[in-house]
Amino acid sequence: MIAIIDYNAGNITSVARALQNIGQDFVITDDTKKLDAASRVIFPGVGAAGEAMAYLREKKLDSWLKNYMKTGKPLLGICLGTQIILDYSEENDTACIGLVSGSTKRFPEKLTEEGSLLKIPQMGWNSVKLHRSHPIFENVSPEAEFYFVHSYYPAPSDETAVLGTTDYGMTFCSVLAKGNLVAMQFHPEKSGRPGLQVLQNFCAWSGNVK
Repeated sequence: MIAIIDYNAGNITSVARALQNIGQDFVITDDTKKLDAASRVIFPGVGAAGEAMAYLREKKLDSWLKNYMKTGKPLLGICLGTQIILDYSEENDTACIGLVSGSTKRFPEKLTEEGSLLKIPQMGWNSVKLHRSHPIFENVSPEAEFYFVHSYYPAPSDETAVLGTTDYGMTFCSVLAKGNLVAMQFHPEKSGRPGLQVLQNFCAWSGNVK
């Protein structure tokens, strides 16, 4: 059974519909006993880092996530669920979970591309350049584009945690991978067939990387 962590951070309905689309059973919960019973966990989210971390601490889900990482079972972070797995977020000056060393940073104010000022947040389709192969991106075309909506991006201090990067006036980390964890800044559940393939791959992934 797949568990989607419910921590009042939105976006859960879209993830649930995507799992239904690919024929996967799931439960939506903030109950740690139910989460313990899951074979894999999705940690989605949209919203502000400070508010999200306050709820996670109240429910002790921050410490639960740290312990879950040690089990070796697959964990998927999406958007805000990617940003707050790092040590710190510039959004709300927030101490975060610390599953991956590093921080979440805001895009520079005057971000440009070919002389044109870019809008923040980045909102729309963009590609991901993989730095190495990973089961999560099996059968996904290198030319595939994914849907992004964000003003902040993950900046891990360990370069080996960077699985993929994206260009938006600068090159930033858009996919993290560490052991049984994969986390992406884009929304696979809103990214059409390539996104559904990523989710299908996650549902089949053992948590190991060959």
